[in-house]
Amino acid sequence: MEEKNNNNVDLPDDQEDDSQAKGWAAAGEEDFARMFAASIEKTEEGQVIHGRIIKVLKEFVAVDINKKSEGMLPLEDLTEEERAALVPGAPIEIMTEGYDQSQGFIRLSRSKVVKIRVWDDLQKMFDEGVPVAGAIVGKVKGGYTVDIGVKAFLPGSQVDLRPVRDSDPIIGIQDKFKILKFSRKKANVVVSRRAYLENERDVHRKDILDNLKEGDVIEARVKNITDYGVFMDLGGLDGLMHVTDMSYGKVGHPVDLCKVGDLLKVKVIRFDRERGRISLGLKQTKADPWVDLESRFKLGMRVKGRVTNTTRYGAFVELEDGVEGLLHISEMSWNKWLKDPSEIMKAGDDIEAIVLKIDKENKKVSLGYKQILPNPWDELKIRHPEGSIVEGVVKNVADFGVFVGIGEEIDGLVHISDLSWNSRIKNPGELFKKGDRVQAKVLKVDPEAQKFSLGIKHLEEDPWAAIDKQFKKGDLISGKVTRVADFGAFVGIAKGIDGLVHISEISQEKVESPAAVLQVGQEVGTVVLGVDRANKKVSLSIRGYNDALERKDTESYMEKKNESSGDGIGVLGEALLAKMKAND
Repeated sequence: MEEKNNNNVDLPDDQEDDSQAKGWAAAGEEDFARMFAASIEKTEEGQVIHGRIIKVLKEFVAVDINKKSEGMLPLEDLTEEERAALVPGAPIEIMTEGYDQSQGFIRLSRSKVVKIRVWDDLQKMFDEGVPVAGAIVGKVKGGYTVDIGVKAFLPGSQVDLRPVRDSDPIIGIQDKFKILKFSRKKANVVVSRRAYLENERDVHRKDILDNLKEGDVIEARVKNITDYGVFMDLGGLDGLMHVTDMSYGKVGHPVDLCKVGDLLKVKVIRFDRERGRISLGLKQTKADPWVDLESRFKLGMRVKGRVTNTTRYGAFVELEDGVEGLLHISEMSWNKWLKDPSEIMKAGDDIEAIVLKIDKENKKVSLGYKQILPNPWDELKIRHPEGSIVEGVVKNVADFGVFVGIGEEIDGLVHISDLSWNSRIKNPGELFKKGDRVQAKVLKVDPEAQKFSLGIKHLEEDPWAAIDKQFKKGDLISGKVTRVADFGAFVGIAKGIDGLVHISEISQEKVESPAAVLQVGQEVGTVVLGVDRANKKVSLSIRGYNDALERKDTESYMEKKNESSGDGIGVLGEALLAKMKAND
């Protein structure tokens, strides 16, 4: 409240100088005007004073500054936060900017006071080495601008612990900075975020070294990933998590389980305090699933799993977290000619399998897939008993035989020895090609050995079965040359049967090369020298055939001669017969 004196002059309630107040009250109008003007003149520009809010006007805030005239503080000089806190009677610190004679009040500023106080605070923080809070607001040549209440310069080398290549993520970072250089006079401030981070890292590192021990479970952030493991930041101190310590199961690559920046709970498994080396483990934070594996998985048990990877020899199946089983390619299909596991399954597939073997010591589980499928061998034996005739398509031709598909999962094999009764076949490709439709006889179905044997030659009678009755030693037979070799020539004497004329039996004269005197397709006469049914061999002689013809001609001649002479063959005839017998 203000009270009136005898001259009707308003006096402030908190007048500090009673003698001055009495002087003001006793003065006349002229003296009062002179004294008021003098008090205004004493209000210097740039003076920081403590005032009290009187009233908030449209554009100004009226402030009691303990002078004869109140001060006026422009609202635009205040921040939004300060405007919201304006309350009549509340104290406020301002700076005078001089007397506005046209308006009749003292001009005030709040922002200049704030700036002064900011510089005061920064000076103190610089002197004491205390970091200052701020935000990176822009990029300039050689670095960045940081708002710490005033504009400060942040060199590019002082942004982070590591070199920064991309400036876009830097703008907007709010953090603390250490003041490296400070000049209030030149309004020059240089700060470093790196120095602050290094100090925080050192403090945290010391705390870790002082308190960390083996067996502790801590949080660490993935810093870098390599083929052999993961480097993790414990907060100023690095630790290595080897790939073998990431999971109880098989890990193809560390990136399969984590990525840079991930925060993981890990266990300290080794700690060399002197060297500052820390070994970490992720799997050690969980119970080893292999310890009591046999209580959850039994031999012959049907289990579910997910294919994690396929290789040329099989597929790996995850049965549970940390436990993988191997499904070998031989256990995938009853068809043993399966070439690639991907023909049946691929990574990501959910499958069922049978537990075939558990090796807890070496942490291996063997699985079977074909065991959950009907055994096609058992069905094959029922549908196609031995001796039955089947028809199919040639699927493949090999050096040792021909594979024939008969519309079943399993292909039958016609061995080269079962293609023809003629054992001289050297290459099945001479007779068959892929896609040919053929008939065959089922020779054997062996589910245990997984053999399905077929025979094509068995569709006909074995021409060798009665060979010793069909041909006898001394028989004269003719046939065509089917093949010429260095040691002789083969002559077809019946369907599916070739006899061999050895080189020594081709001519009375010495023959150096059978091909010089015989050609394939040539018709020749032979005499049977021998028949070996067990080994399917018939020995022939062209030379003997010619001798036999000559003997027959001679005998015929002599018979005619004797008939004409009437009394014997004579001395010459006897001599010729003796010679032929000697040759025999």
